[in-house]
Amino acid sequence: MIGPYIANEDGTISYKGNKIIQPIKDICSVKVPLEEIENRVKQFDSDEIWEHIAKINHQINLSANLYFEEIGAVFTTLPLTTRMISSPGRVYGKKAINYTTDTCPITLKWFDLLDKAFLSESSQIYLELALMQKGIDKVYSIYNSFRKEKSDATHLSEFHHIEFEGKVSQEENEKIALGLIKKIISDLLKKNKEDLIHFLTEEKLKELKNFCQGMFNTPKITFREALDLLYKETGKDKYKEFTLKNFGMWEEVKITEIFGNMVIIKEFPLLEVSFYHDDINGKKPMVADNSDFIWPGYREILGSGHRIRSEKELNKKARIFNLPQEDYKPYLQTRRLKKYKQTSGFGLGWERLLQGILEMPFIWSAVQFPRTDRSLKP
Repeated sequence: MIGPYIANEDGTISYKGNKIIQPIKDICSVKVPLEEIENRVKQFDSDEIWEHIAKINHQINLSANLYFEEIGAVFTTLPLTTRMISSPGRVYGKKAINYTTDTCPITLKWFDLLDKAFLSESSQIYLELALMQKGIDKVYSIYNSFRKEKSDATHLSEFHHIEFEGKVSQEENEKIALGLIKKIISDLLKKNKEDLIHFLTEEKLKELKNFCQGMFNTPKITFREALDLLYKETGKDKYKEFTLKNFGMWEEVKITEIFGNMVIIKEFPLLEVSFYHDDINGKKPMVADNSDFIWPGYREILGSGHRIRSEKELNKKARIFNLPQEDYKPYLQTRRLKKYKQTSGFGLGWERLLQGILEMPFIWSAVQFPRTDRSLKP
């Protein structure tokens, strides 16, 4: 199976190794190597790895733009500063998420305003607003995102999102997401084989090609089914509880090992995901109409979902999450517009996708200029 990690029975995660990096017994025990990161420019001059990564990144950008053009999505320029963050659990929430890292934006002083500004942690809200423009049905962005979270093997404090929003159903949205991933991998295999072969064996390239060809047969399960599989596999009672608090890195790797493939997990606990996700009518306990794509032997690389449909539902969710009405007024207004149509969208983590494809042990080892919580150099 492609992918960098192995979920060990003792709860640790091992790195398998690739052509240039040896296996690592416990990747979570490795600290962020600040000296290595801050001296990255010297490595550019001596290590050919960066030439290959540069060319691969260039192709990912080309492939994404060409794909979105093919499906009629319009690139949209967006702000990186905002008062409307997409995941305000810990910032504003009462009953909102306590377990995910997607809740703490980076704040800054904005000129003489009394209110602080937030650095964008997703383009999703503004992409929804962009769909209010006449004649615009699909939009996308490729931008920096910022999270106030500690860096580790799979997290950076600043990263890049490839995001889409369209007047489509969640089912169609997932197909568009799969199509994007397939397009990127297919183009890399055709145009960047010499770059990929620096990291991966010929056998791994064959596996990646087979994975790409079977993209639209990716297994899809509910979050409840994922927990049931983990309970069956481990016998641990914590997986009987319908919550995300016991579902982390180890669990994501393990689920993909069970299937031997990428897995799409859908229907997460409604109040443990971002406020804008709609619920699925009649489901008990209440679940979101959303899904995460878990890369084989790795983690979530893409999050997607159908947005709340009506003004009434959105206002109800806003009260639960205690959203400041004045700050979110433009977003709340959208559901009052006569021509409003329901939308779905997704966000693909560029660096995570790259780490997964190249089977690198750490996200910072696949990024030219990684930004962690402990360094702004170089």
